[in-house]
Amino acid sequence: MDVQTLNKCDRSEFVRVLGEIFEHSPWVAEGVVDDRPFAARADLHGAMVAVVRRADPEAHLTLIRAHPDLGARVRLSTSSTAEQASAGLDQMPEAEFQRFHDLNSRYRERFGFPFIIAVRDTTRAGILEAFERRLGNSRDEEIRTALEQIERIAEIRLEQLLPAIALA
Repeated sequence: MDVQTLNKCDRSEFVRVLGEIFEHSPWVAEGVVDDRPFAARADLHGAMVAVVRRADPEAHLTLIRAHPDLGARVRLSTSSTAEQASAGLDQMPEAEFQRFHDLNSRYRERFGFPFIIAVRDTTRAGILEAFERRLGNSRDEEIRTALEQIERIAEIRLEQLLPAIALA
């Protein structure tokens, strides 16, 4: 699909196609459906990010909490499965899995939501380093960081869904 085709979709199809760009949060796609047409993927991403940024703090926490724990052996969305596999999180030896599990638990206990990072931008070692570093942040810093990472994850998902073609 390209941006031009997406612009022509009816409302329900538009939301269906984009509903998982922000994990389990179709409200973001619903928030931009009336902003069409988008000239390019970057314009669509910018509009979706603006919807998230305008949302209230409770919506931010709901969005953050919609994400799975990294490396957890649970059922994931199709996008999360592919993203975690790209960093090898689906093939960790038991000791490394246990380290991720422990860090996830510490992080969730400290902040009340899962650790979020755009795994396609890093490695397992990079994720572990970020886990350790970010455990020292304040809750407000982590909410901001999580939202920034979610914006990046959405950008990557849009890059995979839509080629970079502008409308003629």
